[in-house]
Amino acid sequence: MFYQFNSANGLVLYIAVSLDGYIADSQGLVEWIKGEDDAVESEDTFTPFFSNIDTVVMGRKTFDQIVTELSPNRWPYIGATTYVLTYRNEADVTGNIRFRNMDACQLVEELRQEAGGDIWICGGAKVAGQLIEKNMINIYHLAIIPVILGGGVRLFDGSMPKIGLTLIETKKYNGIIEVVYSQR
Repeated sequence: MFYQFNSANGLVLYIAVSLDGYIADSQGLVEWIKGEDDAVESEDTFTPFFSNIDTVVMGRKTFDQIVTELSPNRWPYIGATTYVLTYRNEADVTGNIRFRNMDACQLVEELRQEAGGDIWICGGAKVAGQLIEKNMINIYHLAIIPVILGGGVRLFDGSMPKIGLTLIETKKYNGIIEVVYSQR
């Protein structure tokens, strides 16, 4: 079985990235996230990962992409409370989808004070970047997709600090390589 991080209120970045480091193409799209052979079904490492998650944190663009493109008819993260970071003052959609106009680091600090399972940083680059910059992420779980985009939304920009990591596990299937690192 593939590695499962499980610690109370641990912060996990679980995200797909192109070989050249992008999480979305230049139009903000993610349809390129797939294996090299469309006829081969990719392995499901998400379901076991998500079984330890009780809180999801994402930016507004990621939320909009999920509800308009990726899963318009059904919210995919049922069973977890989702926090959407936005500059807009919006009412919560449901008790399980909450909008917050605040810094990602501040939100995570508040969430870590509550009892619960792991916290998943779903996206996007700005939210992840704030947390990486403050070295708050415990686990980096990256699915490296066999594509070079040549531009788009970069996961790691030039302003990130040096962070030492320890390799926990790797898995490969259909041209995708998943790597899991923890803070050193």
